[in-house]
Amino acid sequence: MAGSSQAETSEDALPGEFETIRRYFAPLAAGMPGALDLTDDACTYLPPAGEELVLTADALVADVHFLRNDPADLVARKMLRVNLSDLAAKGAKPVGYLMTIAVDNTITSSWLANFARGLAEDQRRFDVHLMGGDTIRTPGPLSLSLTAIGTVPAGRALRRRGAQPGDLIFVTGTIGDGYLGLRVLRADWPDLSFGHRQFLTDRYQLPEPRLALGREIMAAGIATAAMDVSDGLVADLGHIAETSGCGAVIHAERTPLSGAAADLLSHEPDLLVKLITGGDDYELLLTIRRENAARLREIAGKAGIPVTELGEMTDSGSVRILDRDGAPLDISQRGYQHF
Repeated sequence: MAGSSQAETSEDALPGEFETIRRYFAPLAAGMPGALDLTDDACTYLPPAGEELVLTADALVADVHFLRNDPADLVARKMLRVNLSDLAAKGAKPVGYLMTIAVDNTITSSWLANFARGLAEDQRRFDVHLMGGDTIRTPGPLSLSLTAIGTVPAGRALRRRGAQPGDLIFVTGTIGDGYLGLRVLRADWPDLSFGHRQFLTDRYQLPEPRLALGREIMAAGIATAAMDVSDGLVADLGHIAETSGCGAVIHAERTPLSGAAADLLSHEPDLLVKLITGGDDYELLLTIRRENAARLREIAGKAGIPVTELGEMTDSGSVRILDRDGAPLDISQRGYQHF
């Protein structure tokens, strides 16, 4: 990885387990007193008074959730960010994380140094610290797992459950860029402009967790349900609808698109279904009472993040996707499935 899939050489071999922890990961625990520089088996943490913990975990496997040749620092940052996105969807403030890394024989000392450098960069950006974890060997493939820990005022965390018929459905940012970025990395659309290619690959490799916006929406108390879009807009809306006991209807032509996605869609109209089912967007999907829609737009406007109204929750039925003529789109695969 990091430009090479060769087994480690003696000059770039990984040190032993404890030296690996001391050299690469202990510095990431600085600033978290309960982590004790990773010299103990567990971390202690006392949340602020009146706050409760929010915990979320995700696993990433090489060539499933990232490409083996992706730069190590970007792999690390994506691993952290997709978990922070889950915290954003709860309205939580991130505190730290636990990490397990199972390295295979392609991983070198320099790869791990770049991996740790990527984590350090995003730790500074998002004000979080490593709290502990485990480092092991595996025959392969490289596998990563991260548990992010945040806090939220007790009883105030946003949930998937809670949407009601008549609630409006909103999404932040743009949809489909993650899906397109992966395809660009797999050499699709070789004639796409350099600017569009760079934008789309960045969106895939470096998703932007909407932490500040999620916190503001939670504090305002205007979201009846929320989650982040990871498995695809249609699939994740289905999760909200199912857990809330509702149906939903959205209009496909309202899907917010980046300039790069709009450019590709203008040449390949059938891409729209892929954009709303492809996943890896890590935007916030929200249901809002109609009377609170203006407040959401105000909060998002101050944050500099666009929000788009897609449709509304209904009293029954499944998630219906309508085309520009109001006819239902037949979508067989509604999003990414892990099994």
